[in-house]
Amino acid sequence: MNFDVAIIGGGIVGLATALKTKEIRPDLSICVIEKEDAIAKHQTGNNSGVIHSGIYYKPGSLKAENCIRGYQYLLKFCSENNINFELSGKIIVATEQKELSRLDDLYNRGLANGLNKIKKLNREELIEYEPHVAGIAGLHIPYSGIVDYKKVSKRIAELFIEKYSGVIYTSNKVTDIIFNKDKEFAHILTSKNEFTAKIVVNTAGLFSDKIANFSIKRPDLRIIPFRGEYYELKPEKEFLVNNLIYPVPDPAFPFLGVHFTRMINGGIEAGPNAVFAFKREGYKKTDISFSDLWDSISWPGFQKVMLRYTKMGIGEYYRSYNKYAFTRALQKLVPEITVNDLVPGSSGVRAQACDRHGKLIDDFFISETNQAINVLNAPSPAATASLSIGETIAQKVVARF
Repeated sequence: MNFDVAIIGGGIVGLATALKTKEIRPDLSICVIEKEDAIAKHQTGNNSGVIHSGIYYKPGSLKAENCIRGYQYLLKFCSENNINFELSGKIIVATEQKELSRLDDLYNRGLANGLNKIKKLNREELIEYEPHVAGIAGLHIPYSGIVDYKKVSKRIAELFIEKYSGVIYTSNKVTDIIFNKDKEFAHILTSKNEFTAKIVVNTAGLFSDKIANFSIKRPDLRIIPFRGEYYELKPEKEFLVNNLIYPVPDPAFPFLGVHFTRMINGGIEAGPNAVFAFKREGYKKTDISFSDLWDSISWPGFQKVMLRYTKMGIGEYYRSYNKYAFTRALQKLVPEITVNDLVPGSSGVRAQACDRHGKLIDDFFISETNQAINVLNAPSPAATASLSIGETIAQKVVARF
């Protein structure tokens, strides 16, 4: 089967890339190749559903630019396609004096990113938004909201197929990509079919580095899987949380920390922690792949990460196996929460790129060769930013035709 463009990975970024490329060049033949039996089954399908405002991201970074532009695209897309979403707003809460300067930094960063409606809150103003929260100061972010990204992905796929005659092949795991010597096309071998394409776009998420290996001889990074585990509040305790409650991020730790999220389909999520997963798609504590584990622990960069964050990593594992410890972390934000108020929830696995020198890549990262465009780091807020990231990649694709 011959195509102009083959996109590997049927998550929201791959689907958005397919749609945006078709919008720019409807004459191009494009397919999406997905190893699972349906689209959006991994990072997209296990997303907490938050619509991110862009307040956390360094002005001028790919994350900031794509999140802010993608936010507008997402709201427009949902409105035009009757997809339910809510701009419920969120508060970021400082619970200690040492967090106040970081809260000010976030406020200034938000303003630099064009978020002019964010507001500083004192203790009395905090409890007007969230009566049960503990905190000495905070920020209100009215832009933040919630949506079901699986529904967004489904509609993107429908438009790609129905409006633009795109094709999605599920249950096709890519096993090899052979780039021919004269660089006119690539052979893509899967568990079921063989494809040819002039351009290959890699949006394979947790396996993006594996796919990149076919076009880049020695990628200078590796995907490390981190599992985020959630609890949910029992229905009778959902009154403790109105919308979204986040802590002030700790700059010494590469993840946001536990928080509370009201979900678009009902319920309140509490979490996540962030534990190193022993399998790239390891959603349960018992999931292990020795090849995936070796890929991670043999990587020189991750060995440096493990040494640097040993204490924090042990703390995350402790909370993973000790519900009381997890509860204590949540009580910093909402003290009335008790261990009996929580029931096990879902989990997701984040594809975190780590370079050879021990740096966890913070920004989105795209690497290009003559015939391939590899999206090698697209963690949160990639779902919010997906239509913008898709447009960015689409522009790179069409420039080659």
